[in-house]
Parts: sequence; structure tokens; C-alpha cells
Amino acid sequence: MAVASASASASPLPAAPSTRCSPPRAPAPAFLPLRAHHRRRVAWLGTVSARRIFRAEAIRTQREKEQTEVAVEESFPFRETSPPEDADDPLVTAEEGWVVKLEQSVNIFLTESVIMILDGLYRDRNYARFFVLETIARVPYFAFISVLHMYETFGWWRRADYIKVHFAESWNEFHHLLIMEELGGNSLWVDRFLARFAAFFYYFMTVAMYMLSPRMAYHFSECVERHAYSTYDKFIKLHGEELKKLPAPEAAINYYLNEDLYLFDEFQTSRVPCSRRPKIDNLYDVFVNIRDDEAEHCKTMKACQTHGNLRSPHSMRKCLETDTECVIPEDECEGIMDCVKRSLVNKE
Repeated sequence: MAVASASASASPLPAAPSTRCSPPRAPAPAFLPLRAHHRRRVAWLGTVSARRIFRAEAIRTQREKEQTEVAVEESFPFRETSPPEDADDPLVTAEEGWVVKLEQSVNIFLTESVIMILDGLYRDRNYARFFVLETIARVPYFAFISVLHMYETFGWWRRADYIKVHFAESWNEFHHLLIMEELGGNSLWVDRFLARFAAFFYYFMTVAMYMLSPRMAYHFSECVERHAYSTYDKFIKLHGEELKKLPAPEAAINYYLNEDLYLFDEFQTSRVPCSRRPKIDNLYDVFVNIRDDEAEHCKTMKACQTHGNLRSPHSMRKCLETDTECVIPEDECEGIMDCVKRSLVNKE
């Protein structure tokens, strides 16, 4: 599904907002957690000189930068800030480079195959297509949560911020699904069967992928979210005038205007909480906000591909004040395969 990803900022952090947000005000500077993470890491590595850091960045290859940079879609111009090119990109070693390329190639092939099937089945049935997309879109997030809960049960590690952010993402996709159901996207049993069967299969595939390689699972979700963004963006451009004449569904009004928006802020990890407040006057506004939600999901999935990079927007200030409690140890492995690899290297 479609779009751009998270990044970092060198500016000082604003004061932590309260859970319930004040009325709309002048846009706050976007909260970009990666640069803060970079500062914490440099402080923690105290013995590493600035010269070594700058030299490491200078010798980074163009291919490695292309693997980590996020392109902002031209059709999404209202992004408050664009990611700086030097924003704490992970350095991919020569040994891992081919693995990353293979993972991304497999993900792109799978995504394009699914897109071809959906294009054939739902060429002129937009709401049914959106219902299928949103049914599937929820799956990765509670698949991630399932694996993280299992790791906690075994005492391997705890990722409170990851679980909280992924739940917020699932909560957002759930309301997208309610909107599509209210618009009649699930009126045919064949669409309901296809969506739920695909979601069932997708869940176990995502669990297995996430256990083997979280980086690959997050990249696959980024591809899916990128497709969702582009799908909604094209739909808005083609049917914008018609959508402006139609009323907003009740599910959209309840979610974007009437609910406590703590969880709405939680999944947008590149923004300051309360900095985005949707306008819902008609159906056009609803689809614009759904499209923008997919953009935020894509940015968060991009941030997750760097191990230990994800931070809850609401817990960021606490993490900066108590760095030792929030920095993930470098010797912590990412998934089953990474744990096995590290254990073999340690034995040698």
C-alpha cells in the first residue's frame, strides 16, 4: 500500500502534549524520531569520534542510500517536512546487501502479483476493492503483535512501543474497514469470502515472515501500504467532484471527529501528537483522510525496517530523559534467523 516513510530532525523537541489535544493551532514542527535516536546512539558510543562518523557517511554508496531513502509522492504535497537525506540511514554491509535485495525483490513480486489479481477482479467495483484491501490491511499489525507477545512470553525481549504503535495501526485500519462496509463494499458474499480467506492465509504468512526477518515483513507491509495510498489517490483524482456531493459515512464521523484521538496520533510516528486533525464535511474528505492515513502507515513501516528505531510519539520525551531505559541493546537479535546467526558467530 502506498507512500513515504519516517525520518529525523535535528531541531529541539517540543514539550510533550497531553493525551487530550487542544483545539487546532498553528502546525507544530514534525516530530522526527530518527535524529533523536542518532543523538542517543552517538552519546552512548562516547568513544567514537565525530571524524569516524562523518567518514562512514562519506563512503556510503549510492546503492545503499537508494535502499533506505523514501520518495515522497507528488500527489501528497501537504507533507509538513521531507526526510533529510542524511537522516541516520542504516549502513548495510556487503554480506547483508544481497539478502536485503532478495527480500525486497520477493516482496515486490508478491505485491505486484496481488495487484494484478485485484485489478482483474475489481476493475470497476471500487468499494468492493477497498473492502478487500482494508480487510487484508489489518492483518500484518496483529500478526506482528502476536509474535511480539510470544517473544515476551518466552522472556526473549519486550517491545512496548512496538506493540502499542502496531495496535494503533490496526485500530486505524479497522475503522477504514467499517467505512467501506457502510459504503456497501461487503454486500456480495463472494467479496466477503475472498477477503476473509486471503486475510486468514496472509496472517500465517506474515507471522512466519516476521519471525524469520522483521525487516522483510516490514518492507512487505510498506509495499502493501504504498499500493493502498496510490489506489485511494487515483480514486480521489478520478471521482473527486462526485465525492464532494455525497455525505460522509457515520463511521468516519465517529472515528475522525467524535472519538478520543490518542490512538489516531499514536500510529503517526513522524508527527507530533495533535498536529493533524482531519476535516470531514463530505465523502471526499473521508477518502482524503484515508489516503493520508495510508501515507503515515507507510512512513512508520519504513522506520521499523531499522532495528530498534520505532518509538511511540507519546513516549518519546520520556525516552530522551531516560536514555538507558529506551535504547535497545546492540546485541539483541531481530528475529529467529538473526538469533541463530548471532549464536553461531559467538561460538566461533
